[in-house]
Amino acid sequence: MSRPLIITDCDEVLLHMVVPFREWLDEHHDVHFDMRERGFAEALRHKDSGLPLERALVWELLIGFFDTEMHRQAPISGAVEAMKRLGTQADIVVLTNITERHQQQRHEQLAAHGLDLPVQWNQGGKGPPLAKIVAHYRPTVAVFIDDLAEHHHSVAIHAPDIWRLHLVGEPEIAEYVEDAAYAHARIDHWAAAEAWISQRLAQGPVAIDTSLNNGVIS
Repeated sequence: MSRPLIITDCDEVLLHMVVPFREWLDEHHDVHFDMRERGFAEALRHKDSGLPLERALVWELLIGFFDTEMHRQAPISGAVEAMKRLGTQADIVVLTNITERHQQQRHEQLAAHGLDLPVQWNQGGKGPPLAKIVAHYRPTVAVFIDDLAEHHHSVAIHAPDIWRLHLVGEPEIAEYVEDAAYAHARIDHWAAAEAWISQRLAQGPVAIDTSLNNGVIS
């Protein structure tokens, strides 16, 4: 029998990422990370020159962090407890933008914090893979949670009857992140987010906004 479904991001939703990443960059790579900047193109700078990092080096450092430093990531306040309670109401899948080689590490990482959940790795917009997950589970209602606006747009295009919650769980950056235009709500604290999600699960699927079909996103 079908159940409700929650599809959630990991970094800055379930686990802190940018703060431990910043600390690692400072300690081991002489890189300053100003988290108030939008995007890594300007946020990551060589400490000796102040110049932005080359794009290839940014990607190399991100991969390096996930290769060896995932143990630095701690849960967002209230996330684990909320997910455990919500798991009694719905199936939960983690849809996270990492590489395939980090998928098992992410599963083990979350399990170590008490969240033994299926993990789907992804690169790019999350709408297409989310639509496949929904087609597999065929839920009665589904909720998507992510900290990045582009993924809410992608999901709005590819799975428009899914509730979309914009949640930025890292307090050091939340105030600098604009509300996602295609999310149904913005809530950055898990106590209120859990209540909102439970209400949406009880409410049923969202009414489809056909105007979103005019958008184009991958």
